[in-house]
Amino acid sequence: MSLPPQSVPGPPPGPGVRPPFVAPPTDGMRRRRWLAVGLAGGALLLCCVGSLFGAGGLLALGSQMVLDEASASVSTYLAAVRDKDYATAYAQLCDGEQANIDEGEFVDMLERSPLRSFTVGQAVIESFGNDDRLIVPATLRYADGHADSVRYLLDQDTSTGAFKVCGPSD
Repeated sequence: MSLPPQSVPGPPPGPGVRPPFVAPPTDGMRRRRWLAVGLAGGALLLCCVGSLFGAGGLLALGSQMVLDEASASVSTYLAAVRDKDYATAYAQLCDGEQANIDEGEFVDMLERSPLRSFTVGQAVIESFGNDDRLIVPATLRYADGHADSVRYLLDQDTSTGAFKVCGPSD
């Protein structure tokens, strides 16, 4: 007769504490690494977008400053003409204009019709063929009562960077 198969009991537990889990715990290193990579990528993206907006802002601000400086140059020129400070007004002319007319002729021309007041508009940049021109509109009121609208052409002095009046653009 054969004996029924008996199950063999497992080995007895060893000494010490038995762990309640099958695998050893992880310390969250992988999750923290991906979190750091994501945050660094987000910071890089934020810096790139911010620098693009900053560069665009600088360009817009820079061009506005140029236009404001051009209008101020025409105001300085016209104030000198109005105040009969012809030496200052002549100094505000670009080299090309000064080559075309000497200071005596300039004074005679301005004395014929004295300027009483003026209003200077906002400077604009106009394309003319392959060249851009800086134009400043102004309304001039003369002592005899008539008014005139003039668009002054400006040029930048290469040595000083200041804008100089090159006469009417039209």
